[in-house]
Amino acid sequence: MAMTLRLSEADEKTLSDLARQEGISRQEATVRAIRETAARRGHQQAVSEMSERARTRYAELLDRLAQ
Repeated sequence: MAMTLRLSEADEKTLSDLARQEGISRQEATVRAIRETAARRGHQQAVSEMSERARTRYAELLDRLAQ
């Protein structure tokens, strides 16, 4: 699927620099950035959910330790 991406001059330079440093096209740099962001958010969500489950499971113990 084709898509037009409008960038500021600064963002265009950042994208070009990133692509050049990685030895990849600007299109590939864009795709990688999207995928990396999605993976990072997925990881953050999973950690948040595990943390909530642990806090619920060990709430009594955590309260005792806080005293």
